[in-house]
Amino acid sequence: MTISSTTIPGVTHHTATINDDDLHWVSAGSTGSPVLLVHGFPESWWAFHKLIPLLSKEHRVIAVDLPGFGDSGVGDHTSTTMADSLRELIVHLQLGAVHLTGQDISGIPTFRLAAGHPELLRSYTAIETTLPGYGMEALADVAHGGMWHVGFLGAPGIPEMLLTGREREFLADFAFPAMNGTDGAITEQDINEFTRVFSRPGGLRGTAAFYGSMLREGAEVKAIVAEKKLAIPVLAIDGGEDSFTFATMTRVAEHVDAVRLADSGHLVAMEAPDELARELLTFYRGLDE
Repeated sequence: MTISSTTIPGVTHHTATINDDDLHWVSAGSTGSPVLLVHGFPESWWAFHKLIPLLSKEHRVIAVDLPGFGDSGVGDHTSTTMADSLRELIVHLQLGAVHLTGQDISGIPTFRLAAGHPELLRSYTAIETTLPGYGMEALADVAHGGMWHVGFLGAPGIPEMLLTGREREFLADFAFPAMNGTDGAITEQDINEFTRVFSRPGGLRGTAAFYGSMLREGAEVKAIVAEKKLAIPVLAIDGGEDSFTFATMTRVAEHVDAVRLADSGHLVAMEAPDELARELLTFYRGLDE
């Protein structure tokens, strides 16, 4: 498995076969309660490269490439299989209970993990995310202000056919400009790194499979919530003027704190790492005392 040549001081890269997936993750810090960071789209662990040094001063931090993304193995995955792999990673690393953070589309597998295995979590943080059955479908409804790429990325065979060889153009000219609300937050190094992983052979396969499955999961997610809402502490973080993350989490969890970083766009971890770290560390401290 090819490992990223792009890295930052203080992190170590790791790979292992977890739940039949070849997973890649980075770790930093050696003391404090463990934090597991899970990226969204169009991202990899690199989405947290500004955040990791700030959190690792007080915590053991792990940032994983989801199955089918980054430098993890290619393949077809749903939020259920991703949640299983995240659970197995926690067990493999003998982390005990973690502070779990999921942003963007990883809100779905991380929510499944939180709902199915609360004993493995100290807390759950959702960043700029919603869930099937609770607002995800509206994001794909272009007739009512939704985003065209949600349905496009889930159309079988279409992303690979149209984007292969054009990954950089898609990321640099559309995806990041559409999501980023902070001038200078996304650098050429960032574009190069994300282009590298999405342009590897099969690099779009995981994205297409996941997007193709998530819009069909609404009834199942609603059934999970109907059986029992999350009882662990939840932090909902929104960027910009919207509060859709908080609106979603209040429907699926019993205890939700809200933070809105108004000066950030969708890519909070890269746009506002200092503010995000401050909010996360405050949240974690209150639970670890």
